[in-house]
Amino acid sequence: MTTLYVPRDSAARSVGADEVAGRLAGLLPDATIVRTGSRGALWLEPLVEVDTPGGRLGYGPVTPQDAESVAAAISAGTGHALELGLVDDLPWLADQHRLLFARSGLADPLDADAYIALGGLRALRAAVAMDPLAVVAAVEASGLRGRGGAGFPAGIKWRTVAAAEADRKYVCINADEGDSGTFADRLLMEGDPFTLIEGAAVAGLAVGATQGYAYIRSEYPDAVATMRDAVAEARHRGWLGPSVLGGGRGFDLAVRVGAGSYVCGEETAMLESLEGRRGMVRAKPPIPALAGLHGRPTLVHNVLTLASVVSILGDGADAYAALGRDRSRGTQVFQLAGNIARGGIVELPFGPTLRELVEGYGGGTRSGRPVRAVQLGGPLGAYLPASRLDVAMDYESVSEAGGMLGHGGIVVFDDTVDMAEQARFAMEFCAEESCGKCTPCRIGAVRGVEVVDRLRAGGDPDGDREVLLDLCEVMRDGSLCAMGGLTPQPVLSALEHFGEDFIPRTAVGA
Repeated sequence: MTTLYVPRDSAARSVGADEVAGRLAGLLPDATIVRTGSRGALWLEPLVEVDTPGGRLGYGPVTPQDAESVAAAISAGTGHALELGLVDDLPWLADQHRLLFARSGLADPLDADAYIALGGLRALRAAVAMDPLAVVAAVEASGLRGRGGAGFPAGIKWRTVAAAEADRKYVCINADEGDSGTFADRLLMEGDPFTLIEGAAVAGLAVGATQGYAYIRSEYPDAVATMRDAVAEARHRGWLGPSVLGGGRGFDLAVRVGAGSYVCGEETAMLESLEGRRGMVRAKPPIPALAGLHGRPTLVHNVLTLASVVSILGDGADAYAALGRDRSRGTQVFQLAGNIARGGIVELPFGPTLRELVEGYGGGTRSGRPVRAVQLGGPLGAYLPASRLDVAMDYESVSEAGGMLGHGGIVVFDDTVDMAEQARFAMEFCAEESCGKCTPCRIGAVRGVEVVDRLRAGGDPDGDREVLLDLCEVMRDGSLCAMGGLTPQPVLSALEHFGEDFIPRTAVGA
């Protein structure tokens, strides 16, 4: 019997994967069609894979109109124009080092038996058998840093929560993935949800938390549905509940849906939302590790951070720490987006250059024109010019180059981009998404749009530039959280590297 694999994640579904799967089922009635997560090669979606004695043979991108000819080729064992060869041998995939996404695309995301067969549950079994502080020590030894943006050492958070005394502790997964050009959290939740559940359960057992919440943005309905089904299955199998894997210690997980606020990507705003209030940033201290959800010690991590714990406990902290460079250990999931020929996720140990990612894995711009700018770290990240594409992609190197690695998002622009317009967008975005709690962010962003508009109009270029620089300094130093504090990054980097775009066209031609 022939087995076919067609992704069921929202990216593949948006380009016709459901219809492709339906047509193939009708054309190949004796075949088994497994709906999987995505391999992350978004430019090949819908990607159809077929089991063969030598491995999975890929076809893509397969449109609904291609289904009949692809089905005929599969039946006859003949070639097809969309045939890619063995998927695991494709250089784009073979050259990666996948830990977090090792299972995504290989099986039905809700097939718990397949999850175990593919190496899942080793971490949770280990955690149940270990002393909780030994688990914390393993996370510390691994060098894991938070993948949500700041890169804070995860082990410090774990030890702080573990040492805190309280009648109740929590683990909160911040899956409010709102940065432009980022989608790894969504792909993992839709393609391999048990990895995230396992990582959260390990964290709960280690720090003494009995309840966890996955806070998922409302724009991710497929992720919400998949996670809810996966949590129910995990609870049914005893991976969650009053006695995890029969070890006598309890941890449960629930899914909560956000209300569409970008600022809820900040941990304290997310906690406010979880408690039923408007998502507004809290002043710190106290930090969430000591007084978080409902005033109790709370371990807050994003999706990729907790998913990394599965590899650390499953393969050993030393094996994880051996990957990467300097203080950036393990792997990072780089997400290629924007004007890029081959968009998708690339998981590698920290250290490849931005050029390797954009020109090598990404294939350069989709338009075929030269790369002019790359934005790292979401809409509040700095713009790097093409001359800085050789920067190594780790926390310290990117910071030294004037950028921010953030969640691993990489958005590419070709030489037709207006960088003054991009700078204006940063201020406009902040004005739209600010929670309004602090004046530098609430008022500064509105004034920022006005000053950029004046600069582009050419009224008083020197004076307006000076005002914009002063305004950015106030927002950076005076804002309560990263929303206002980071907004100056894209503006200042655009001014530094692309100052000519702020000169009015009439002045350029004069």
